[in-house]
Amino acid sequence: MSEHVYPSVHDLTLEEKASLTSGADAWHLQGIEAKGIPGYMITDGPHGLRKGIPAGDGQTDLDASVPATCFPPAAGLASSWNPDLIREVGEAMGEECVQEKVAVILGPGVNIKRNPLGGRCFEYWSEDPYLAGHEAVGIVEGVQSKGIGTSLKHFAANNQETDRLRISARISQRALREIYLPAFEHIVKTAQPWTVMCAYNRINGVHCAQNRWLLTDVLRNEWGFKGIVMSDWGADHNRVASLNAGLNLEMPPSGTDSQIVEAAQDGRISSAQLDNMAQGMIDLVDKTRAAMNVNDYQYDVDAHHETARRAAVESIVLLKNDDAILPVSKAAHVAVIGEFARTPRYQGGGSSHITPTRTTSFLDALTARGVNATFAPGFTLDLAPADPALESDAVDAAKSAEVAILFLGLPDAAESEGFDRTDIDLPAKQLELLDRVAAVNDHVVVVLSNGSVVAVSPWASRAQGILESWLLGQAGGAALADVIFGDENPSGKLAQTIPLDIHDDPSTLNWPGEEGHVDYGEGVFVGYRYYDTFDKAVAYPFGYGLSYTTFSIGDVAVEKSGANSAVVTATVTNTGSMAGAQTVQVYVAPSACDVARPRHELKGFVKVQLEAGESKRVTIELDERAFAYWSEQFNDWHVEAGTYTIEVGSSSRDIAASVPVALDGDGKSMPLNEWSTFAQWSSDPVGSQVVAMLEEAGERGEMPKLPDNPSMRMFLEPAPINSITVVSTDGLSITEFMLREYARLIKQQ
Repeated sequence: MSEHVYPSVHDLTLEEKASLTSGADAWHLQGIEAKGIPGYMITDGPHGLRKGIPAGDGQTDLDASVPATCFPPAAGLASSWNPDLIREVGEAMGEECVQEKVAVILGPGVNIKRNPLGGRCFEYWSEDPYLAGHEAVGIVEGVQSKGIGTSLKHFAANNQETDRLRISARISQRALREIYLPAFEHIVKTAQPWTVMCAYNRINGVHCAQNRWLLTDVLRNEWGFKGIVMSDWGADHNRVASLNAGLNLEMPPSGTDSQIVEAAQDGRISSAQLDNMAQGMIDLVDKTRAAMNVNDYQYDVDAHHETARRAAVESIVLLKNDDAILPVSKAAHVAVIGEFARTPRYQGGGSSHITPTRTTSFLDALTARGVNATFAPGFTLDLAPADPALESDAVDAAKSAEVAILFLGLPDAAESEGFDRTDIDLPAKQLELLDRVAAVNDHVVVVLSNGSVVAVSPWASRAQGILESWLLGQAGGAALADVIFGDENPSGKLAQTIPLDIHDDPSTLNWPGEEGHVDYGEGVFVGYRYYDTFDKAVAYPFGYGLSYTTFSIGDVAVEKSGANSAVVTATVTNTGSMAGAQTVQVYVAPSACDVARPRHELKGFVKVQLEAGESKRVTIELDERAFAYWSEQFNDWHVEAGTYTIEVGSSSRDIAASVPVALDGDGKSMPLNEWSTFAQWSSDPVGSQVVAMLEEAGERGEMPKLPDNPSMRMFLEPAPINSITVVSTDGLSITEFMLREYARLIKQQ
């Protein structure tokens, strides 16, 4: 049997090529059936499949979709620090796409949580690009292992909802390269997502959909991306400019394919560029054919629910556990307070909203376990004022209970795609209820439900235990019961710092912008990079999370594996009496350098499961990139020679050991000229030779002598050599000598 030959762009007419660069409708690719190109479906979402049910009136109802497993959104799953588990979630998502004939699922979203108020923080992974990239890559690998495409989004710098369709993010090249692009870069280079979705916003004045530097120079030419780029829904405002920039697909279609045809005819789009963009669409369809041709496939609904449950367990972060109030004894008389226990908020609002195959509330889980707890809703899940009757019932329930488990959080109306929050406070009526419950019961456990951080410090003293459960997906109720009653040991670690106050966040001064732009004035000092560098107190630091057992990290060793790379080894031991998991985190602290760098940055991690008393040796490799910063001078990554400190610990502020390592540096240096300072000449390998020659000539009386007293050297060192006249009347001859000798030495090399 001969191998089937798929169509090529050369088999198409100009009009057919143009048609491939926009969708057929809001959720389907443009097919050309006569040429063997089907119009497959693509749809949301990042934490499960949201396949919409047609409304019949041409409109989209984001809440009407076929049942699918709702896994924990990224806000929760990121706290697992478990790439293997995340890949399992991706595999399950891919299987559900095969059943539902969806060729591409739109996610994951790896934009940085620049500010906790961001409306889509629940969809995004972390404030740290290393963690975001090394976790979310599992979704891409898992989904695509099933023959289904992913769409890495939103490329790039989509960090707020306010004015998101127009806002221009004014960001330095260094901040882009170190903070806002690395998660995308790692996933592209590691897993080659089949599609990338460009963001709505502008970057430094240019819409992402029309940004050739972003979509072609960086994504394709520098990183080697092989897939297609699609617009976010409604992000393409100029079909011709976007296609020339490297956008393959406009979604949804605007009915303007004729613009592409006309531009190709009059030369505004080259035939090669149109062919490349259209061929990319053909290639995408070909990649998905095998999965789309699988018939009568059905995924295991129960198995996927169990995966969601395990993912939810590992998403839970134990923030506080005074007097070991957790786990709660199964025999204890428990009062469960808070409507979230009965009506869980398990996902965020907007385009990622999923219709789950089932849901499990905490009360459901208690019933399944045969636990007879007293329940009082305490408050309503809306923005209405407190209900005195509900509060009184809750207080009465707490009075007679051994432990009061209080479910607090943000209702749907408080955070969603489409708007940013204005504060990080819990609703006032919930805090009032906490005060009243704590006044009658000393044993209070607070369980939080929220998509981004909420203020904890104002009320933490009134709770013995605090569980940050984020949004846990459809199996969250069972997962919480597993953890609260000790069947599972919490192992989550914060992927986002919890500040004491929103005004402590470094981006707050420039949030959410003004007059169509927002300045990223904090540069690379985002999240813990700011808090830790400037010793700012926080409620809970990045990487933090307690366990029901205890761990130690020791025998830390660092060995150079290359001129600018190293291998870190450590032994982690479960020193407690219960099996559990610890995440070993490796941070790199730079030596003194030419630019302002964060105190330290996460550059490696590994999650280790240990039985009580068990020890394991872990190894984490640090490549050259782990020590580099983006130099705007070199327009490249740069490793300076010097001694770096490798910190190994269990959070950014709980460092078990610090080990120095001396690196050679990459040897990069900029050519010197008359605008280079005297200090730069003195530190440059060739320039320092010229300075020595100048000083020797001065001693011989052949050249003017440079001043050697400290006050004059203070003026000399920072001055460009064309300004040496500030310290010497013969400065011009000194400058000419230095430039002449430098050119001679360079020529001899």
